[in-house]
Amino acid sequence: MRRRQFCRNTFAASFAAAFPLLTACERSQPETIAEATAPADTGIAAISLDGANIELEKAAVNELGAELNGTLMLAGHPKYDETRKIWNGMHDKRPALIAQCANPQDVQAAVTFARQQELLLAVRGGGHSWPGKSVCDGGMMLDLSQMYRVNVDTDAQIAHAQGGAWLNHLDSATLPHGLVTTGGVVSHTGIGGFTLGGGFGRLNRKYGLAVDNLVSAQIVTADGKLRTISAEEEPDLFWAIRGGGGNFGVVTRFDYQLHPFNREVLSGMIMWPVDQASEVLHFYADWHAGLSDELYVGPIMVTLPDGGGSFVGMEVVYNGDPAVGEAEMAPLRAIGTPADDGIKMQDYMVMQTQEDASFGHGVRSYIKNGMVQSFTRELADAVIETFVPDPRLAFFTHTAGGATTRVGELDTAFPHRNAETMIMVGGGWIDPADDEWAMSTARAWFAELQPFTGGYYDNIHYDREQAAGNYGPAQPRLEQIKGVYDPGNLFRLNNNIIPA
Repeated sequence: MRRRQFCRNTFAASFAAAFPLLTACERSQPETIAEATAPADTGIAAISLDGANIELEKAAVNELGAELNGTLMLAGHPKYDETRKIWNGMHDKRPALIAQCANPQDVQAAVTFARQQELLLAVRGGGHSWPGKSVCDGGMMLDLSQMYRVNVDTDAQIAHAQGGAWLNHLDSATLPHGLVTTGGVVSHTGIGGFTLGGGFGRLNRKYGLAVDNLVSAQIVTADGKLRTISAEEEPDLFWAIRGGGGNFGVVTRFDYQLHPFNREVLSGMIMWPVDQASEVLHFYADWHAGLSDELYVGPIMVTLPDGGGSFVGMEVVYNGDPAVGEAEMAPLRAIGTPADDGIKMQDYMVMQTQEDASFGHGVRSYIKNGMVQSFTRELADAVIETFVPDPRLAFFTHTAGGATTRVGELDTAFPHRNAETMIMVGGGWIDPADDEWAMSTARAWFAELQPFTGGYYDNIHYDREQAAGNYGPAQPRLEQIKGVYDPGNLFRLNNNIIPA
């Protein structure tokens, strides 16, 4: 197989090539708010925080619409159906109201309205909530999609990013200045949920998680106040949002520490036929613990569509001197007989966008994950034995270690500092008829791997409603802070922390 052809059809093809509809499903970020607010002619049927049926008074709804600089959408608005859609096509929900905010003052107004009306509230940043919690039936969707601008202070090496920005907006703003911070692996992911849950990325071994690079933020809390928080200002709240998810308010601005960075990095994928999986993964189990902070290597197992076969692979990014990187990864490249070795010097954004089509807007997707302290030979054997050779599902990882493990367990609210790796089983498909098979198979597959894990990553966890037990010693403090800033649990559509 030719190198160029294979590189186009490795990890991305394991999902994207199976889905010819994905290109049509992709959506670009809107540039302006074009339509005026649609007035309510009658009371609006809605759902309260406790799930009861309520009716919102016409006058109150119209007053909110008049107060917003952005757009208040009701069903029937020309952009209602487009705006209510989120990334994961599994979720087709119809909020009573969509408050498409233009600035922090709009967010304050929307939060205040939801609190006063005791209205179920979903917060949509990038709309990448895997379990669909950025939209709801019958409540309000608070939409930040118009607040996506990123400003870079090159002198201070700080990026100021609005709460609705995508990772692509962040990278695209910082990289031309020779600066970067830890970002995730799908560029149309919103920075909000990504950061608040911890923030794994291909540079986290060198620079830490996204929460480790967050130096301050602006947040609207349940009382409608806009607060600027940092280690010096309201430090308890600042501690809580760095790992505690969306439990504490709507973040309207994230301020990230940036790092000097050469965007031409040694990176790419190595793929081996699946019959070499034992040799490859056993080598990785013995080798990965001694790697430098500059080297990110994450194993995957995928099946290509249309009879393309199954493969074990390694995703690689070396953030440093390429000559040193070549030497460090030479043992990996010498293992077995690769079907393709695509590691080369290339723009960092090649890696940052390579999975965008695989997880394009409209794909139906489900995932299970768990945190792993060490990728052992025993885990490697379990991964191989349980592998399901179907293009709709895959095994993949986010590698941690390095700088992420050198932050104290309680220095932030992120609870899994001892984890070297996060393992995941999941995938994507288009046909709703595949939902039951894919979800049940992923659950059964992951159940065989779960004994190797301890806790899970909130950002992409699908099945839990409450976060009890996952935060370890941080849980009591999180509950206390939740009780101070959100005693009524307005922000409950998340991996929820119950207020003390």
